[in-house]
This record gives sequence, structure tokens and C-alpha cells, in this order.
Amino acid sequence: MGSRHVFHVATLADWEAARSAGTYTTSTYGVSLAQEGFLHASREDQWRGVLERFYADVTEPLVLLVIDPDLVGVPLVEESPAPGVAETFPHLYGALDPAAVVEVRPL
Repeated sequence: MGSRHVFHVATLADWEAARSAGTYTTSTYGVSLAQEGFLHASREDQWRGVLERFYADVTEPLVLLVIDPDLVGVPLVEESPAPGVAETFPHLYGALDPAAVVEVRPL
């Protein structure tokens, strides 16, 4: 495990559906890969802020997907989430293979 992991907050329902389908395509809560163009992810120091900012009102069970960048098989790009935002986030340009998820933590 030489690479730095990236993290993605998911609903348990979306994750279970992805495991059945063999592919995960939720960009962020209620938004699909097809709509957004990429999957949102975070570094270790970012996911708690994402959870607080975007998932505070979510009542269904959530999980934190711990992703090995070496296993994703799609481009993983560090970029700003919006013009004028200095902080970058990892974005996955394609569907996530559940096999790239090395740990699932309940939130």
C-alpha cells in the first residue's frame, strides 16, 4: 500500500447497489457520474469537511469508501472543484470498480 488513499462518502444503499452491479457511479449525493462528469473524492484531511458540508442533512446510513488510487483504472485528477477555489480535490474520471475499494467504514 505505497499509494496515498483517496476517500469517497457514499450512502450505504448506493454502495450496496454498486457491489451488486460491479460498478459505482454516484458522483456525490443525489448526483450521478453521467450528470457531473466525474466522481468526487477527498484526501484524508478533506473528507470530514465534505461530510459536514454536503451530508449534514442526510438521514440514511453513510459509509466512507477508502480507495486505492493504483486500482481505480480511470484517470484520477487533482483539481479545483470550482473557479477561484485554491484547494484541490481528487476527481475520478470514470466509474469506480468496487475492487479498488480497500476498506468501507460506517459513518
